[in-house]
Amino acid sequence: MALHFSFSSSTRPFSSSSSISYSWKYDVFISFRGEDTRYGFTGYLYDALCKKGIHTFIDDEELQKGEEITPSLFSSIQESRIGIIVLSPNYASSSFCLDELVEVLRCIKGNNRLVLPVFYKVHPSDVRHQRNCFREAMAKHKKRFKNDFNKLHKWKEALHQVANLSGYHFKDGVGYEHKLIKNIVEDISRKVRRVPLPVADYPVGLESRVSEVISLLEIESDDAVHMVGIHGIGGIGKTTLALAVFNLIADHFECVCFLENMRENSNKYGLVHFQNILLRKMLGKEGVQIDGVKEGTSQIQQRLCRKRVLLILDDVDEQEQLKSIAGKPDWFGGGSRVIITTRDTHLLKLHGVERTYDVQCLNEEESLNLLMWKTFKSDTIIPSYADVLNRAITYASGHPLALELIGSNLFGKEVQVWESALDQFEKHLDHKIHKIFRVSFDALGEQEQIVFLDIACCFKGYTSKELSDLLEAHYGRSMKYHIEVLVQKSLIKINHHYKVTMHDLIEDMGKEIDNLEKSAEMPGKCRRLWYYKDVVKVLEDNQGTSVTEIIYLEVPSFEVKGDEDPFKKEGNKDVAVKWDGTAFKEMKNLKTLIIKNGCFSERPKHLPKSLRVLEWQKYPSEYFPLDFQPEMLCILKLPDYVYPSPKLDSISKKLVSLKVLKFNGSNSLKEIPDVSSLHSLQELSFKGCRNLVTVDNSVGFLPKLKILNAEDCDKLSYFPPVIQLPSLEALFLSGCSSLEYFPEIQQEIEKVKSLDLSNVGIKDLPCSFRNLSRLRDLYLNGSEMCKMPSVITMMQQLSSCDIKGGGNNKGRVSGKLEEGFQGMLTRLLPSENLTSLFLENTNLSDEFFPLAVAWFPNVEWLDLRGNNFTSLPECVQQFRFLRKLTVNDCTHLREIRGIPPNLEYFSAVNCKSLSPRTKHLLLNQGWYEDRSTTFLIPGERIPRWFEQRCSGGTCIYFWFRGTIFPAKSLCVAFLLNDHIPSLSRKDGIVHYQNVKKDGILRMFHL
Repeated sequence: MALHFSFSSSTRPFSSSSSISYSWKYDVFISFRGEDTRYGFTGYLYDALCKKGIHTFIDDEELQKGEEITPSLFSSIQESRIGIIVLSPNYASSSFCLDELVEVLRCIKGNNRLVLPVFYKVHPSDVRHQRNCFREAMAKHKKRFKNDFNKLHKWKEALHQVANLSGYHFKDGVGYEHKLIKNIVEDISRKVRRVPLPVADYPVGLESRVSEVISLLEIESDDAVHMVGIHGIGGIGKTTLALAVFNLIADHFECVCFLENMRENSNKYGLVHFQNILLRKMLGKEGVQIDGVKEGTSQIQQRLCRKRVLLILDDVDEQEQLKSIAGKPDWFGGGSRVIITTRDTHLLKLHGVERTYDVQCLNEEESLNLLMWKTFKSDTIIPSYADVLNRAITYASGHPLALELIGSNLFGKEVQVWESALDQFEKHLDHKIHKIFRVSFDALGEQEQIVFLDIACCFKGYTSKELSDLLEAHYGRSMKYHIEVLVQKSLIKINHHYKVTMHDLIEDMGKEIDNLEKSAEMPGKCRRLWYYKDVVKVLEDNQGTSVTEIIYLEVPSFEVKGDEDPFKKEGNKDVAVKWDGTAFKEMKNLKTLIIKNGCFSERPKHLPKSLRVLEWQKYPSEYFPLDFQPEMLCILKLPDYVYPSPKLDSISKKLVSLKVLKFNGSNSLKEIPDVSSLHSLQELSFKGCRNLVTVDNSVGFLPKLKILNAEDCDKLSYFPPVIQLPSLEALFLSGCSSLEYFPEIQQEIEKVKSLDLSNVGIKDLPCSFRNLSRLRDLYLNGSEMCKMPSVITMMQQLSSCDIKGGGNNKGRVSGKLEEGFQGMLTRLLPSENLTSLFLENTNLSDEFFPLAVAWFPNVEWLDLRGNNFTSLPECVQQFRFLRKLTVNDCTHLREIRGIPPNLEYFSAVNCKSLSPRTKHLLLNQGWYEDRSTTFLIPGERIPRWFEQRCSGGTCIYFWFRGTIFPAKSLCVAFLLNDHIPSLSRKDGIVHYQNVKKDGILRMFHL
């Protein structure tokens, strides 16, 4: 699919990756209180650092005189690699020092660089909790800055934060200052001697990815040892990402080591080579020479078990590499981190690595930025290059290596050269990219390689279940293991729609490998036929042979430019296949035939008996060939079927192996015929057949049927009145608006867990519905029911029920909804498993709540929006497990007399009739003292027990008066109008913008 960019000017800004920069003006920035340590400890520390050649920034006396941090000082903090905070007894008495501390933590630590606190003659707990001299200092600041709550809060947070960092502690009379200074200088010297490793000329898109990996690492956790896996396809940027993370966090560790390209180098030099490198890097002069892998593992465990190390294992492809270098977390000291980059997620699972990061392709903007940098070395866009840039980005599909190769190859070239080169790229994958991907392919077993080529050439885009069924039918055995291997090797992915995808360039690589066996003159002598021109040639020229096992025909759609007629563009309409219908006669081993589009001049006169999968869109005949022997056929799909009724009579008794039968999306199909002879059928689908009216009774008596899909058949009026489907696992009837009854269920069906009857014309559910004995989730949105189906109360396993009417004015559900509960309280047991109940726009009255309390005692989520009750009675307090209650748009609701005891979320948005007394009670802390609850209610003012401290512009700062609120609770209020305001959190304070009156008062207790 083509990507389109609009170039409105000759330049466009590149995405910044400022935090990835490793160029610092100063090695160290020292923050200190001058009157305490300038001519003592700090002065000696500064002198020792300078003598070691460590470029250190220290304030001179002139800078300290000001009240505000100057731009030059702010710049010095930003441009420093490491921050040292000397926390002395009078440090907190200086507002300047506290502001400086805030900036050091924000600029240095906030960018994952190292901040080292030195607790000089103070205890860390005094700093953390502001006790003794720190308490006195903060008390004075509180008086001085009584109207600046935000500043005080930031200072307290900064002191607490710095006190939690690992650093140095000097107690007066214990130890020597010069020894402490020596230790600090040696530590800093070791860190600044390490030169950052080269990452990328232009690190596009790295910043956000680095942040995500660093969050997985939890650097500030000093006790545990964490292993993090970075995985993805070849050339996607795993090593680049690992290098960037390594450079940013290395200063936090005692020892660091980056073992690069383990896949290639372990084959050349062996694992002992890496073990020796690791020990030499970690131990320096103490490093030992080892001769065997087992000796190496013992040495690593013994020598590194007390050291806080950072270890990167790059491009791992064998479990032995992990076992010999980083066998277990306890091989390393507390706070250590191990990062593993690999293409194989299975290796990470085998090694117990639970924290993983999947490296995604660059987005469109990032792709353009990288390509522009590589091609033009600037951000200036030449308009004449817009089309070729767009084409190149489409081809690369966000793959960094491909973008770099294109940009480097075409640097300084004319547009015509670009066009010629891209023509070549699209025909033949660049050999460097091919080589990168081929590594993963060559590492597969023979069967996995075959399955990979099947997917790359023919089966990409199917759901994982469809692919599994298709391959099992084709090969006669389950291929789930092979699919899983391809996922683990990062060659294919299963997206959030459960579809099987792969990167376009990996697909191209697979097709090039498959093409190696193709003869241009005789394409019929190939195992797979997938290029549409080859397929059409074979069919029209009768070139079929017994070699072919798979045919996949899909004519691609091509981009239409400007005013071009789309129907004159080849591929934007069904390509005509002018054949005589006999081309399959010589294809005696054809197992899978898939026709996605194409207009055939004749119906097939022969289909091979070897067929196991037949999928043909707009199959060009009402009948199958008379000589068709489909005993081996497992899957039959006829989407967009163009005839009123499929004529299966002649072959139905021969379909002894048929498991899947589908007619999805046919606007011509009017009936599903007798299928009683299909004893092996497991899935029957006629989803989206808008003109389907009748389904034969035999459908209700298929012993092995697992899936029955009749979704969106809006004219379907006759469905089997009785079903006896013991193997049924899924039934889809939503959207069948003309279907007025639900079938009787003759025997227990245990495997159906969820049922969606939304927008179905069913008036009620029969008593036999309870034979769906394991049903957990039921959806009845937009149904024709006029009362609550009484059988629901008999469904003891039901945990979620969702009923949505059409609203008070146009709803179908009448005021008799509660009648489903009436008269049963003495006959049946309550529904104890029901935890979620949604009854939206169902005209519930005040009679509902006493019944609901009795029937659904264990409900946890109750959504009653758009109903007609006037109060929440006291009996709702009997909902002991209710956590979430929503009554939005209940415009008649006036009173709230009770709140469930364990409620965590209550929403009454747009309940316009709520009395002032009720709103006052809701805002009274007595309702929710000692618990965390979120209330959304109509409101116009901040409650009186908020004490406003400072306001101006768009900000309001406040705290609670006295001890009216629990010590650990925070309440935040803001007003909403029709849109949600801009919302951000900085330094522990929540800021709101565009706040307007007459909206909704939100209260959060955090």
